[in-house]
Amino acid sequence: MAIRPPAGVFRIIRPRSRFSAAVTTMPSPALLFHLFADLLTPGVQARVAEPQLSMDDPDAAAAFHDAGRSDGLLAASYLYHAIQASAQIPPAARVLDLGCGPANQLAVIADICADARFTGIDASPAMLELAATTLERCGRNNVALHAGRMEALEGFADASFDAVISTVSLHHLPDCASLHACMRSVRRVLRAGGGLYLADFGRLSRQRTQHFFAHERSAVQPPLFTADYYNSLRAAFSLAEWRAAARHVGNGVRIERSFLVPFMVVLRTHPGYAVDCARRQRAAELWQALSRARQRDLRDLARFLGHGGYALAYPPWRPQHR
Repeated sequence: MAIRPPAGVFRIIRPRSRFSAAVTTMPSPALLFHLFADLLTPGVQARVAEPQLSMDDPDAAAAFHDAGRSDGLLAASYLYHAIQASAQIPPAARVLDLGCGPANQLAVIADICADARFTGIDASPAMLELAATTLERCGRNNVALHAGRMEALEGFADASFDAVISTVSLHHLPDCASLHACMRSVRRVLRAGGGLYLADFGRLSRQRTQHFFAHERSAVQPPLFTADYYNSLRAAFSLAEWRAAARHVGNGVRIERSFLVPFMVVLRTHPGYAVDCARRQRAAELWQALSRARQRDLRDLARFLGHGGYALAYPPWRPQHR
């Protein structure tokens, strides 16, 4: 499950006159209500592990896969994470992707970071089959797939990767002990000074807020996708649990979060790496290929995280200079 911004997170109200310089960003009233209600609710809900710890249901896997096609519901989310991850991946790196799923997200990151070599790991045979299909369709030859568990990372030598990434997969782990084990394994396989980009949901305080995020666009989402979205939010780890687990990775890890509430949490190396012109240019090309609706989604997600203090590494809508 990748993160999709709620509709109208921060919509731009454009001035009537093209000579006016004023541009105002206005949050969606419904979103503001749920954000503040969640912010003012004390404590946090108990975690509810997902009904399936890996997507072995072919129908669920297919629904998720279809939503992530080149201009599907998740296209903006995938490009957002690819841009942010590319700033944590050094040149010509060996990169491990935890919980690669159908590789829709991984394919975009590997496209932008074409100089790097990727290994995607997943515990679900159904997902790995879809991943192989995705990579073949995209013509990506810089990605290998590996069956295995994120907790142990069996078969990988110490310090064998220059970067470790994961996008909205770690909530599939069954409990906090598994999350801690995963973080210890990440530290083992990541070389000293390597890059890190781990993005996932954070657990919200109210079930009604979780329901809002999952169902707001249910009219245009497959029912299985909506159900998985809701289950993913309920299975998310709390911000405190993320902070505790991050200690296993070592110093130099920064924890980012979305505006007001930890709907989204990112563990990353700070300050990251300078992104070369080739990566920036490819991201700009992928941005241009998105529909207007998906471009708005990407801007919304960038604002949602940006207002929380995590700026977009390089906005793809700005001119890229070689």
